[in-house]
Amino acid sequence: MKTGLSKKQKATNIYFNEDSSIIEICTYNTNLKNRLTKYAGQYPGECRLIDDDENGCRTFEINKGRFGFKLTAPYSQERRKAAGQLAKKENLKRNGS
Repeated sequence: MKTGLSKKQKATNIYFNEDSSIIEICTYNTNLKNRLTKYAGQYPGECRLIDDDENGCRTFEINKGRFGFKLTAPYSQERRKAAGQLAKKENLKRNGS
């Protein structure tokens, strides 16, 4: 969908505070929109679509306990090297070389 917005303008904004049990998520991200739409359909008591601006942005409300953030530590140089070698090895297996 062409919106006339740059990628930088197509932000995902997540709003919450310590007092409310609701998180509001405004996003242009297609994968996240699809996941939230599916989740809202399966669990309407936990998540719901509250706005669709028809320009690619959708806003959802979701119960705070249902949405999470995951922080991951950066890989060490050794782990990155090992992962790269494994990926190359797996790619060779798939391509029959």
